[in-house]
Amino acid sequence: MQNFLFIVAGLVLLIAGGHWLLKAAVDLSLKLNIPKIVIGMTVVSFATSAPELIVSINAALDGFPDLALGNVVGSNIANLGLVLAITILLSPIDVNRNFYSTDWPVMMLASLLFFFFIYFDGEIQQYEGIIMVTCLFLFLVYLLKFQKKAVVDENEEVTPALPLYQTVLFLGIGGAALWGGSELLINGAVGMATVFGVSERIIAVTIVSVGTSIPELAASVIAILKKEKAISLGNLIGSNIFNLLAVLGITSIITPITVVDQGLLTNDIFWMLGISFLILPLVFIPKGLRLGWRDGIVLLGLYLAFIYITIG
Repeated sequence: MQNFLFIVAGLVLLIAGGHWLLKAAVDLSLKLNIPKIVIGMTVVSFATSAPELIVSINAALDGFPDLALGNVVGSNIANLGLVLAITILLSPIDVNRNFYSTDWPVMMLASLLFFFFIYFDGEIQQYEGIIMVTCLFLFLVYLLKFQKKAVVDENEEVTPALPLYQTVLFLGIGGAALWGGSELLINGAVGMATVFGVSERIIAVTIVSVGTSIPELAASVIAILKKEKAISLGNLIGSNIFNLLAVLGITSIITPITVVDQGLLTNDIFWMLGISFLILPLVFIPKGLRLGWRDGIVLLGLYLAFIYITIG
């Protein structure tokens, strides 16, 4: 009963946190005259990736490396296979050339860098973590200097500017609510799963990863409902980049991460690479430069297949 209450309380905090964070992100983009997709890929992505960072660091330090790795790999799969799928089932997203010429390639490069570091020796060393964090820093510098708007917003609402103290307050409260809600949700979910004797890796790539992806789901769905599509798409791509380069990079700098369950290397990592790659052709098929409900069905079907195969 306690675990169930943790899950419910976590969900409430996550939804509220997503709302507050989005308000702050939209206001920041107005104040700084920065394209909303850049705000989505930096401020919102970092805040919604904070649960993965906290979970991964704690798991690695406590001697549970598979939880740290599975959490990130599973979250990246869930962000695209579950969160993006639900987002585009609710409303289609139009995409232009900047998106697939910059954001998607960087996500794929980050995924391949992670694969190269972990696949051959089963460990992310400290120096590899430093390389990952450096790559993230260079990408953010490029993003803030050169990135142009990469998503076409239809009927975008005009949002009145907030006082600065309110923006900072919403940003802080939103981030704290997302972090606290994810902690409650993870504690409850892992507690329930442990009762049924589910393995650490399976808990990580299914329950924990979905739990830490709920901030992305909350922020993206709220963004779609408020017609802030640039933030919803940028948030998901940015979160995947942050998860790999920041979460695993920072965690491995603190302590090297070693694979225990080989299923992560023989199954999970290939699902992550496959779904990440698939986003590009889906942007062009069946209708060019658009993600619609058909693409959502494909992604959701693949995510359910991943869950079935992993648990089975």
